[in-house]
Amino acid sequence: MIKSLTRKQQEIFDFLLQNQDNFPHPPTLEELCAGMGLKSRGSLHNHIKALINENLIEAPERKQRGIRLTEYAKQMTDHSDDQSALPFVGFIAAGKPIEAVENITYMSIPEQLKTQKPCYVLKVKGDSMLEQGIYDGDWVIIEQRCHARNGEIVVALVNKAEATLKFIEQYPHETLLIPANSTMEALRYNPEQVEIQGVLVGQMRSYTKNH
Repeated sequence: MIKSLTRKQQEIFDFLLQNQDNFPHPPTLEELCAGMGLKSRGSLHNHIKALINENLIEAPERKQRGIRLTEYAKQMTDHSDDQSALPFVGFIAAGKPIEAVENITYMSIPEQLKTQKPCYVLKVKGDSMLEQGIYDGDWVIIEQRCHARNGEIVVALVNKAEATLKFIEQYPHETLLIPANSTMEALRYNPEQVEIQGVLVGQMRSYTKNH
């Protein structure tokens, strides 16, 4: 059971998980309604939107038909027996943005370092956040979110291609991604160039040579 989902959303998610191999193609809303014996497509649409916001279902694209589970959702359920495990999805730049690449494995994380909402782990590259105590080679735990308050440390996807870890300041005309390194300047973007992919909630560090 995913704590952030309502009972109906959990039912829909479980149905998709259990029947993903039974459909010849990802099911449409109509097919999902029929499969679950539902009469109202309108209420189902709202539940699907909620699952998209939780990163469990892919946001539909113009050429895409059907409702598809995200890789995050598939991988998460593969490890549902290990409640401490979170997906480790690769590296995040604490410096200039680097390409956002998801190569999912799993890491066991203490409960105190994560929240009850979906979270994932990234490894830091670079030194732009060192004055906040975030160093090259640290692991950061990120709560999956598409919004943040000004002053929070976020994973920001820039131009749908590059990800970076920075403080965020958002204004109607501009979004600032601000380093915690006095030798570096803030990165300035139009608001539509920046997508928030999560907010920092925890951090880990290894003191061995091979961290």
